[in-house]
Amino acid sequence: MKDYAAVLKKLTKRYTNPAMIDFGNAEDTLIATLLSARTTDAQVVKVYPGLRQKFPTLQSFADASEADITKAISTIGLNRQKAKAIKALSRILLTKYGGMVPRTMEELIELPGVGRKTASCVLSYAYNIPAIAVDTHVFRITKRLGWAKGNNVLTVESELRKTVPEKLWNGINRAFVPFGREFCKAGKPICASCPVREHCAYPQKTNKTLSSTLKT
Repeated sequence: MKDYAAVLKKLTKRYTNPAMIDFGNAEDTLIATLLSARTTDAQVVKVYPGLRQKFPTLQSFADASEADITKAISTIGLNRQKAKAIKALSRILLTKYGGMVPRTMEELIELPGVGRKTASCVLSYAYNIPAIAVDTHVFRITKRLGWAKGNNVLTVESELRKTVPEKLWNGINRAFVPFGREFCKAGKPICASCPVREHCAYPQKTNKTLSSTLKT
């Protein structure tokens, strides 16, 4: 059995802050995560307060033109598609769910612009319902650790759901996103300083240390 618990215990102790797109409630987490597709979380965090100041309610999103929403998120990638999705899902949440964000994967992925990753973030962050949000960091890191072998996010999620104990699911995205930014980078990972090096099956470990990346 893989050292799932040992890895996540070490990383969750190191990374204690909430995810950047965990806004403390289901509505904001849903919209912010939708915006984060092909865009950095940092950029979403920068834009989001102004967006909600202009559109403070679901009704204001539903009533707004797609052009006005697009303008408010103009620095976000795929802004036109995302504006269209936000307007449409706001209408659905108001008419079908009484303004509440649903609490099941099946209902969430029926919303415009919402895939399994976004739905999993809402379930995990906002509702503390076990879910595995496979983003680019989770996809890369779980494969390096030897936890998954799939070539796409759906396959990797399925593999993780079958092998990782459910009680650990919510810790995966929370821990692996900051871990991926600091150590297990997409290019050359910082293996020599990695806090979970001994649990990693990655065959191309580097001698790069964290201290070396901080030198000017």
